[in-house]
Amino acid sequence: MDIRNQRVVILGGTSGIGLATARLLAESGAEVIVASRSQENVARATERGPIRGEVVNAASAEDLRDFYSRIGSFDHLVLSLASNIGAGEFRTLDLDMLRQGFETKFWPYLLAVQTGLDFLRKDGSLTFVTAVTAHTAFAGAAGFGAVNGALEAIVPTLALELQPLRVNAVSPGGIATPFWKDLPEDAREAFFAQSAAITPVKRFGQPEDVAEVIAMLIGNTFLTSTIIDCDGGARIRASW
Repeated sequence: MDIRNQRVVILGGTSGIGLATARLLAESGAEVIVASRSQENVARATERGPIRGEVVNAASAEDLRDFYSRIGSFDHLVLSLASNIGAGEFRTLDLDMLRQGFETKFWPYLLAVQTGLDFLRKDGSLTFVTAVTAHTAFAGAAGFGAVNGALEAIVPTLALELQPLRVNAVSPGGIATPFWKDLPEDAREAFFAQSAAITPVKRFGQPEDVAEVIAMLIGNTFLTSTIIDCDGGARIRASW
Protein backbone atom coordinates (compact mmCIF):
# COMPACT_ATOMS: atom_id res chain seq x y z
CA MET A 1 0.00 0.00 0.00
CA ASP A 2 1.13 3.50 -0.81
CA ILE A 3 0.48 5.35 2.43
CA ARG A 4 1.21 8.79 1.06
CA ASN A 5 -1.51 11.30 1.95
CA GLN A 6 -3.35 8.80 4.14
CA ARG A 7 -4.25 9.94 7.65
CA VAL A 8 -3.00 7.93 10.61
CA VAL A 9 -4.03 8.61 14.20
CA ILE A 10 -1.75 7.32 16.95
CA LEU A 11 -3.04 7.49 20.50
CA GLY A 12 -0.03 7.32 22.78
CA GLY A 13 2.05 8.61 19.89
CA THR A 14 4.23 11.12 21.71
CA SER A 15 6.92 8.79 23.03
CA GLY A 16 8.43 5.33 22.67
CA ILE A 17 6.85 2.97 20.16
CA GLY A 18 4.07 5.39 19.23
CA LEU A 19 6.46 8.22 18.40
CA ALA A 20 8.82 5.95 16.45
CA THR A 21 5.81 4.79 14.42
CA ALA A 22 4.66 8.36 13.82
CA ARG A 23 8.06 9.38 12.50
CA LEU A 24 8.37 6.32 10.26
CA LEU A 25 4.93 6.83 8.74
CA ALA A 26 5.45 10.57 8.31
CA GLU A 27 8.71 9.84 6.45
CA SER A 28 6.66 7.57 4.16
CA GLY A 29 4.36 10.45 3.28
CA ALA A 30 1.43 9.81 5.63
CA GLU A 31 -0.38 12.59 7.45
CA VAL A 32 0.16 11.62 11.08
CA ILE A 33 -1.75 12.87 14.11
CA VAL A 34 -0.41 11.89 17.53
CA ALA A 35 -2.32 12.34 20.75
CA SER A 36 -1.44 12.36 24.42
CA ARG A 37 -2.97 13.80 27.55
CA SER A 38 0.27 15.73 28.18
CA GLN A 39 0.66 19.06 26.36
CA GLU A 40 4.40 18.93 27.09
CA ASN A 41 4.74 15.53 25.42
CA VAL A 42 2.71 16.67 22.42
CA ALA A 43 4.92 19.72 21.99
CA ARG A 44 8.10 17.66 22.25
CA ALA A 45 6.86 15.04 19.78
CA THR A 46 5.88 17.54 17.11
CA GLU A 47 8.89 19.86 17.24
CA ARG A 48 11.07 17.75 14.89
CA GLY A 49 8.89 17.08 11.90
CA PRO A 50 5.59 17.21 10.04
CA ILE A 51 3.52 15.53 12.75
CA ARG A 52 0.35 17.08 14.11
CA GLY A 53 -0.30 16.80 17.84
CA GLU A 54 -3.47 16.90 19.91
CA VAL A 55 -4.12 16.74 23.64
CA VAL A 56 -6.72 14.15 24.62
CA ASN A 57 -7.48 11.99 27.64
CA ALA A 58 -8.10 8.54 26.16
CA ALA A 59 -9.80 7.43 29.38
CA SER A 60 -12.61 9.92 28.74
CA ALA A 61 -15.28 9.12 26.15
CA GLU A 62 -16.20 12.80 25.99
CA ASP A 63 -12.60 13.84 25.34
CA LEU A 64 -12.26 11.20 22.64
CA ARG A 65 -15.47 12.24 20.88
CA ASP A 66 -14.32 15.88 20.89
CA PHE A 67 -10.92 14.82 19.56
CA TYR A 68 -12.35 12.78 16.68
CA SER A 69 -14.78 15.55 15.81
CA ARG A 70 -11.89 18.05 15.62
CA ILE A 71 -9.73 15.97 13.33
CA GLY A 72 -12.47 14.44 11.15
CA SER A 73 -12.16 11.24 9.12
CA PHE A 74 -8.96 9.21 8.94
CA ASP A 75 -7.65 5.96 7.47
CA HIS A 76 -5.77 4.12 10.22
CA LEU A 77 -5.84 4.02 14.02
CA VAL A 78 -2.90 2.85 16.13
CA LEU A 79 -3.33 2.40 19.88
CA SER A 80 0.00 2.60 21.67
CA LEU A 81 -1.05 3.63 25.15
CA ALA A 82 1.34 2.23 27.73
CA SER A 83 0.89 1.33 31.38
CA ASN A 84 3.54 0.10 33.80
CA ILE A 85 0.95 -0.45 36.54
CA GLY A 86 0.39 -4.01 37.72
CA ALA A 87 3.82 -5.54 38.26
CA GLY A 88 4.56 -7.94 41.09
CA GLU A 89 4.28 -11.53 42.23
CA PHE A 90 0.67 -12.59 42.27
CA ARG A 91 0.62 -13.72 45.92
CA THR A 92 1.22 -10.15 47.06
CA LEU A 93 -0.10 -8.28 44.03
CA ASP A 94 -2.19 -5.24 44.91
CA LEU A 95 -5.38 -5.98 42.99
CA ASP A 96 -6.58 -2.40 43.34
CA MET A 97 -3.38 -1.38 41.57
CA LEU A 98 -4.04 -3.97 38.87
CA ARG A 99 -7.55 -2.57 38.45
CA GLN A 100 -5.88 0.78 37.81
CA GLY A 101 -3.74 -0.91 35.17
CA PHE A 102 -6.93 -1.89 33.33
CA GLU A 103 -8.22 1.66 33.71
CA THR A 104 -5.11 3.13 32.11
CA LYS A 105 -4.78 0.73 29.16
CA PHE A 106 -7.57 -1.82 28.58
CA TRP A 107 -10.58 0.50 28.90
CA PRO A 108 -8.98 3.41 27.02
CA TYR A 109 -8.26 1.07 24.09
CA LEU A 110 -11.91 0.00 23.93
CA LEU A 111 -13.17 3.56 24.35
CA ALA A 112 -10.84 4.83 21.63
CA VAL A 113 -12.07 2.22 19.17
CA GLN A 114 -15.76 2.51 19.95
CA THR A 115 -15.86 6.31 19.81
CA GLY A 116 -13.65 6.43 16.71
CA LEU A 117 -15.43 3.97 14.43
CA ASP A 118 -17.65 6.60 12.81
CA PHE A 119 -14.52 8.51 11.75
CA LEU A 120 -12.25 5.59 10.80
CA ARG A 121 -12.31 4.49 7.16
CA LYS A 122 -14.44 1.36 6.82
CA ASP A 123 -11.70 -0.59 5.04
CA GLY A 124 -8.80 1.02 6.87
CA SER A 125 -6.89 -0.53 9.74
CA LEU A 126 -6.84 -0.72 13.53
CA THR A 127 -3.64 -1.80 15.27
CA PHE A 128 -3.24 -2.57 18.98
CA VAL A 129 0.15 -2.42 20.69
CA THR A 130 -0.01 -5.03 23.45
CA ALA A 131 2.92 -6.98 24.97
CA VAL A 132 4.38 -10.45 24.85
CA THR A 133 3.31 -10.93 28.50
CA ALA A 134 -0.15 -11.62 27.05
CA HIS A 135 0.90 -15.13 26.06
CA THR A 136 4.36 -15.75 27.55
CA ALA A 137 4.99 -16.45 31.23
CA PHE A 138 7.33 -14.11 33.10
CA ALA A 139 7.55 -14.15 36.89
CA GLY A 140 6.06 -10.98 38.33
CA ALA A 141 4.10 -10.14 35.17
CA ALA A 142 0.72 -11.75 35.85
CA GLY A 143 -0.93 -8.33 36.03
CA PHE A 144 0.58 -7.19 32.73
CA GLY A 145 -0.44 -10.50 31.19
CA ALA A 146 -4.02 -10.02 32.32
CA VAL A 147 -4.32 -6.55 30.73
CA ASN A 148 -2.56 -7.37 27.49
CA GLY A 149 -4.12 -10.81 27.23
CA ALA A 150 -7.58 -9.28 27.49
CA LEU A 151 -6.77 -6.94 24.62
CA GLU A 152 -5.34 -9.66 22.40
CA ALA A 153 -8.34 -11.89 23.09
CA ILE A 154 -10.72 -9.46 21.40
CA VAL A 155 -8.64 -8.88 18.24
CA PRO A 156 -10.17 -11.79 16.25
CA THR A 157 -13.73 -10.87 17.24
CA LEU A 158 -13.22 -7.23 16.29
CA ALA A 159 -11.74 -8.33 12.96
CA LEU A 160 -14.87 -10.38 12.36
CA GLU A 161 -17.41 -7.79 13.51
CA LEU A 162 -15.79 -4.73 11.97
CA GLN A 163 -14.84 -6.16 8.58
CA PRO A 164 -13.64 -4.98 6.10
CA LEU A 165 -11.71 -2.93 8.66
CA ARG A 166 -8.50 -4.82 9.35
CA VAL A 167 -7.79 -5.40 13.04
CA ASN A 168 -4.33 -6.58 14.15
CA ALA A 169 -1.92 -6.33 17.05
CA VAL A 170 1.81 -6.21 17.59
CA SER A 171 3.09 -7.80 20.79
CA PRO A 172 6.47 -6.33 21.81
CA GLY A 173 8.94 -7.84 24.23
CA GLY A 174 11.52 -5.77 26.06
CA ILE A 175 11.77 -2.40 24.31
CA ALA A 176 13.81 0.59 25.45
CA THR A 177 10.96 3.04 26.05
CA PRO A 178 9.80 5.27 28.92
CA PHE A 179 8.02 2.18 30.31
CA TRP A 180 11.20 1.60 32.31
CA LYS A 181 11.62 5.19 33.51
CA ASP A 182 10.92 4.38 37.16
CA LEU A 183 14.05 2.22 37.38
CA PRO A 184 17.23 4.05 38.41
CA GLU A 185 19.48 4.54 35.41
CA ASP A 186 22.17 2.08 36.53
CA ALA A 187 19.58 -0.60 37.34
CA ARG A 188 17.85 0.02 34.02
CA GLU A 189 21.05 -0.31 32.01
CA ALA A 190 22.00 -3.47 33.90
CA PHE A 191 18.58 -4.97 33.19
CA PHE A 192 18.81 -4.11 29.49
CA ALA A 193 22.26 -5.72 29.27
CA GLN A 194 21.19 -8.84 31.16
CA SER A 195 18.08 -9.25 29.02
CA ALA A 196 20.08 -8.80 25.82
CA ALA A 197 22.54 -11.47 26.89
CA ILE A 198 19.85 -14.15 27.31
CA THR A 199 17.59 -13.12 24.41
CA PRO A 200 18.16 -15.09 21.18
CA VAL A 201 18.91 -11.97 19.09
CA LYS A 202 21.38 -10.79 21.76
CA ARG A 203 20.12 -7.23 22.04
CA PHE A 204 17.39 -5.25 23.72
CA GLY A 205 14.59 -3.97 21.50
CA GLN A 206 14.24 -0.43 20.18
CA PRO A 207 10.99 1.42 19.42
CA GLU A 208 11.89 1.44 15.73
CA ASP A 209 11.79 -2.37 15.68
CA VAL A 210 8.13 -2.33 16.61
CA ALA A 211 7.34 0.67 14.42
CA GLU A 212 8.40 -1.32 11.35
CA VAL A 213 5.93 -4.08 12.23
CA ILE A 214 3.11 -1.59 12.76
CA ALA A 215 3.84 0.02 9.39
CA MET A 216 3.68 -3.41 7.77
CA LEU A 217 0.34 -4.19 9.44
CA ILE A 218 -1.05 -0.90 8.18
CA GLY A 219 0.27 -1.41 4.68
CA ASN A 220 -0.53 -5.07 4.07
CA THR A 221 -4.20 -5.16 3.09
CA PHE A 222 -4.36 -8.97 3.31
CA LEU A 223 -3.60 -9.16 7.03
CA THR A 224 -6.30 -9.12 9.67
CA SER A 225 -6.91 -10.89 13.00
CA THR A 226 -3.13 -11.24 13.26
CA ILE A 227 -0.96 -10.82 16.35
CA ILE A 228 2.76 -10.50 15.63
CA ASP A 229 5.40 -10.98 18.31
CA CYS A 230 8.27 -8.51 18.12
CA ASP A 231 10.28 -9.70 21.09
CA GLY A 232 13.72 -10.81 19.93
CA GLY A 233 12.74 -14.39 20.75
CA ALA A 234 11.78 -13.68 24.37
CA ARG A 235 8.94 -16.19 24.18
CA ILE A 236 11.51 -18.87 23.32
CA ARG A 237 13.80 -17.81 26.15
CA ALA A 238 10.93 -18.02 28.62
CA SER A 239 10.48 -21.71 27.81
CA TRP A 240 14.11 -22.68 28.44
